[in-house]
Amino acid sequence: MSSQEKEFLEKIEKHKGVIFKISKMYMDNRDDQNDLYQEIIYQAWKSYADFQRKSDFSTWLYRTALNTAIVFLRSEKKRSFIQNQSIDNLTVHQEPYNDTDDKNMKKMYEAIHQLSPIDKALIFFFLEDFPGKEIANQLGITEVNARVKLNRAKAKLKEIVEKQRDN
Repeated sequence: MSSQEKEFLEKIEKHKGVIFKISKMYMDNRDDQNDLYQEIIYQAWKSYADFQRKSDFSTWLYRTALNTAIVFLRSEKKRSFIQNQSIDNLTVHQEPYNDTDDKNMKKMYEAIHQLSPIDKALIFFFLEDFPGKEIANQLGITEVNARVKLNRAKAKLKEIVEKQRDN
């Protein structure tokens, strides 16, 4: 294993929680979540050589993971068949999703699944405590626009949760 592969795996291992959260936010069943998780790692590895280190790895990974999730969600072909020999030897220890997730967390994810891809990204950044300026940088919009969009996404999410309670 090359030093670049080792470095990549160490960084992915450190930040795999982010990948799990994004996978769970964008996909509603475990098989699709696992597929998306693997696709995010694959896309991150594929573009890792181009990572210019102008930002933190975590920032780069957030952007890569969210872009991959949005494309994955929209694509009809939901599986990526990896044919690159060098990536076949890479393994990331994947933790299974916990069946005993708190009911409130399940309801929250059910509500999040009803949001648009951009609103999901905004809620993800909010839950990760990203400041408005960094959300704007990640999405390529102004800080004011990011805050307005975030407030709208939170309002939509609140509305969905309230409807769930009524049912």
